[in-house]
Order: sequence, then C-alpha cells, then structure tokens
Amino acid sequence: MADLDAALAGSVFRPILIFKHSATCGTSAMAHEEVDDLLADSTPPVDLFMVRIQGARDVSRAITDRLGIRHESPQVLLVSGGRVLWHASHFRVTARSIAAALTQHVPEL
Repeated sequence: MADLDAALAGSVFRPILIFKHSATCGTSAMAHEEVDDLLADSTPPVDLFMVRIQGARDVSRAITDRLGIRHESPQVLLVSGGRVLWHASHFRVTARSIAAALTQHVPEL
C-alpha cells in the first residue's frame, strides 16, 4: 500500500501508468505482452507500476476507491496529479492504445 501512496503522490511530478494484471487470465496475459511491446519499442515518459491482482487485492481495491474507476482486469490507468486521465481494459489494453493516450495526455511527447 505504501508503494501505491508513493506512486500517486509522485504522479504530481511525473505521470504514471498502473497496469492491473491477473496471472490466471488469458486476456490479461495478452495485455501484459502489449505492455511489454510498448516498453520494448520506446521509453515512455511515465513510470509504470504493475499490480498482480492475486497477490495484491487490497491494493487493487484501493486503486478503485481512490481513483473512482471500476475494477477490471486487465486494466491500465494513466494517472497525473492523482487523477485518471485515461484508462482501458480487456482487449483495449494494447501498445497502440497506450501510446496514443500518452501522446494525447503527456505533454513531453
């Protein structure tokens, strides 16, 4: 929970991506590959935090409560200043969609 607190506080200075991942879901495995592809192709101007749902249900619930976005898995949230600028879940979690959101919402690009 301390890592979540620090990540959200740090999002005031640098946007973050939170990736919620389920180790037992095939769709989540494909989304994980998409996130890996994004990182392999570029260095995004954000910090990435992965939450493995099975081992961190309390963190996942806290993300839902604090950011007001219904839990999905897989799910990626772009957060700046402690608020969600963009999010996607399931088959919408792609390297292309994340890159487009970063281009739209992160001025450093």
